[in-house]
Amino acid sequence: MPSQPRKKRRWPLYTGLSILVVIIAFATWYFYNTYHALEQLDKPKEDSIFSNVPEKPEEQPPEWTGSERVNVLLMGGDNRGLTKGETPRSDSMLIASFDPTTKKVHLFSILRDTYVKIPGHGSDRLNAALSIGGPNLSMKTISELTGLDIQYFVYADFQGFIKLVDAIGGVDFYVEKDMDYESAADKHLFDIHLKKGQQHLDGDHALQYVRFRHDKLSDFTRTERQRAFLGAVADKLQSGWNLIKLPTILNQVVPYIETNMSVNDMWKLASLGYKSHQAGSAQLPPMDNLVEQNKGGSTIGIRDEDKLREYIQEVLASDTSAASPSPSGSVSASATP
Repeated sequence: MPSQPRKKRRWPLYTGLSILVVIIAFATWYFYNTYHALEQLDKPKEDSIFSNVPEKPEEQPPEWTGSERVNVLLMGGDNRGLTKGETPRSDSMLIASFDPTTKKVHLFSILRDTYVKIPGHGSDRLNAALSIGGPNLSMKTISELTGLDIQYFVYADFQGFIKLVDAIGGVDFYVEKDMDYESAADKHLFDIHLKKGQQHLDGDHALQYVRFRHDKLSDFTRTERQRAFLGAVADKLQSGWNLIKLPTILNQVVPYIETNMSVNDMWKLASLGYKSHQAGSAQLPPMDNLVEQNKGGSTIGIRDEDKLREYIQEVLASDTSAASPSPSGSVSASATP
C-alpha cells in the first residue's frame, strides 16, 4: 500500500502570524497611549494654572512651519503655597534651540534675576514675567531680549521634575561638590544634602542638585548644573527601554506639565530632536556682559543688549560637540573625577 504524502507543517507560518499580530497590537497600544498622554499636556484654559491670565493678541507666539529654527522656552516653577488663580514665578528658565537644517541643538540658561523690560509692564526681574502675564508674556519678553523667535513653552512644576527622573529610573551623575542647605521656612521639605562623587540620583536628589545655589557664584553655577543635568536626562530618555516605556513616563508627569504645543508639534519636534545632536550650551547673559545692580533687591543688569544678541548668534553658529566632548554629567571638565 503506497504511503500517504505527509502534510506540511504550518507551525512556522502560524508562529510568524502570531508575532505579527502581537507587534501590530503593541504598536497600536503604544501610539494610542502616547498620543493620548501628549494630548493632555496642552491643557484647556479651565484646567491650566494660568487660567486667570488674559491672553493678548500682541503676545501670541509665532507659528513654526517646520523649516526654520524653532525655540522652546523651558520653565521650572514652584506651585507650593499658591492660592487658586495665583500664577507662579519661574524658578528656572532655559531655551532649547533646534536648527532643522544643520540638525544642531543649543541650550541656553537664563539667569532668573536678570533685570529686563517686560513689554507693557515696565522693568522687573525676568522671572516675574510669568507671574504677571503667563507663558506668552514670558516668551515675548525673552524673544525681545534675545532676538530669537520663541514659538513654544514647556512649564514643569517641581513635582513634575521629580516624577520624570523617577520614571526614567534615575540618572547616574557626578556631583562636583558637597551640597548642604536647610530652610525652616519650607518646613525642611526641600532641604539639600548631597555628597561629592559619582552617584545614582533619584528624582528628589536630582531636584536638590539642580536647585542648589548656595555657593560663591550662586545662580551662575546653578544654571550650568541645570544644563548639564538636562543633557543627562535627554540621554537617558533616548535609551531603548525608556522609549518603550514612553506612554507610562508621560502619564506620570502629565499632571505637572503644561505646554502650548499640539500633538502634531510634539511629534515634529521629537523627530527633529532625535535626528539632531547637542552642539553647545551657554549662559545668558554671559559673565562679560552683566553687571550686578540693586533694583529693589539684588538683580543682574545687561551692559549691552546688542552684544548679547550678537553673542547668541555666535553660539548658534558654533559646534563644540566634536571639538571638546565632555563627559556626560559633568558641569565642567574640572568637575570630572
